[in-house]
Amino acid sequence: MTGSLAPAPLGGDDVRRVMGLLRAVDSVELKFTVPEHQQVTVVRALDLDPLEAQIRQVYFFDTADLRLSRRGVVVRARRVQGKGDDTVIKLRPLDPATLPAAVRRSPAFGVELDAMPGGLYVCSGSLRGVAKDVRGTILRGGPLRRLFSKEQRALFAEHSPPDLELDDLRVLGPTFVLKLKFEPEVLGRRVVAEYWLYPDGSRIFELSTKCLPGEAFQVAFETRAFLAERGIDVGGEQQTKTRKALDFFAARLEQGGVGSPEGT
Repeated sequence: MTGSLAPAPLGGDDVRRVMGLLRAVDSVELKFTVPEHQQVTVVRALDLDPLEAQIRQVYFFDTADLRLSRRGVVVRARRVQGKGDDTVIKLRPLDPATLPAAVRRSPAFGVELDAMPGGLYVCSGSLRGVAKDVRGTILRGGPLRRLFSKEQRALFAEHSPPDLELDDLRVLGPTFVLKLKFEPEVLGRRVVAEYWLYPDGSRIFELSTKCLPGEAFQVAFETRAFLAERGIDVGGEQQTKTRKALDFFAARLEQGGVGSPEGT
């Protein structure tokens, strides 16, 4: 496992590696980020109604200098309108072959391959959990470890720097998110639109769809054709939501600001 959270470009021997990963992952998520100047056009082209979106708040936890990020570990908590709170410890990028059998068999652990236009891809493993009162814990400055399950804490301890505990981490967020699921009849599969709004006014608009590993190439072709027929160009520069949030809030800490602004 290396320390970069960004997807890597596909080329050369990577084709064989991706084929191997497809045999080892549980699912594939095809993602596309829409450039800001095209976002309104895409919303109209897909007839998306923002009033149907689910509201979310996403918090990341790391050090001010992003030691976890550089090590390939993501720690996240999330508040979801109408569904409650959840958490995740994510390893990204990940070689599934390096996972202990007990972790791989856990019903709370999943391995996914994310693919983006331009041949970008990254494999990750996520251990999920249910949390209670994420907002209250953060506002009171309570121990962060209480938000995570015993299994998650063990995974964190195994992959984080040895001198770093969950309670040592800083709050990076929240980021305000709108999530909308829709299923175009012509495509015949669910598509997810996520709108991530950052405190400086910038935003990431991502479209994604999940599929089984054996369907990845066909679904990628069909989805690309669906978007092209609606005049949506998927050839622009791609961004990742996590990378943007980590960099933004870490910079605030570096400048002497707070990692968790008003809106918590």
